[in-house]
Amino acid sequence: MSANYSDMRVKMVDGQIRTTDVTNSAILLAMGTVPREAFVDASLRDLAYIDVDLEIAPAEGGRPARFLMEPSPFAKLLQLAEIQPGDRVLDVGCGTGYSSAVLSSLGGSVVALESDSTLAGRAAQLVADLGFDNVTVVTGSLAQGVAANGPYDVIVVGGAVDEIPQALFDQLKERGRLVAVEGHGNAGVARLYLKDNGLVTGRRAFNAAVKPLPGFERIKAFEF
Repeated sequence: MSANYSDMRVKMVDGQIRTTDVTNSAILLAMGTVPREAFVDASLRDLAYIDVDLEIAPAEGGRPARFLMEPSPFAKLLQLAEIQPGDRVLDVGCGTGYSSAVLSSLGGSVVALESDSTLAGRAAQLVADLGFDNVTVVTGSLAQGVAANGPYDVIVVGGAVDEIPQALFDQLKERGRLVAVEGHGNAGVARLYLKDNGLVTGRRAFNAAVKPLPGFERIKAFEF
């Protein structure tokens, strides 16, 4: 008997997202509608709605594994960003495109940035096949963003990072918001950054242990 993914989506929203104080109706609707199972390998589809990070690309050739962020912290980050229907959104580290599909239901348009060309190809194919026609997938450095398509009302960084590079802050519009998890494991903290009069300030929002996103490692200073 095939899995009932519609029922799984309802259970995910009710059991993992609402219970962590996500009340934004647009987010609840989007995550209850976008077929998360389509964005993972066939062997993982029956696990697509459990509350864990799912591997979407194995570690290979010195590159770390990549993961689809578990539903609860992802939903909380989106709520923190306060995405509006007309917003232009940059999705940094889109993976196979699930996050971009959800974001496309919340904002006006989405630029989906991915450094792994294989993942970017999968993302472009999936969002096209599923009809998310306001998503543009771009392959490039995650830390550099996509200045040519900006500036952005919202930037979502899809994994844990050491720090946010200035290049991403520079691509925010005035009153733009950037959300990210800084720090790794149990030391991870979700932060909201706002640009006001050209200055960017941040605040701590909640603790979050999510998988790392490559390309944002802090360069260690030489010590005598």
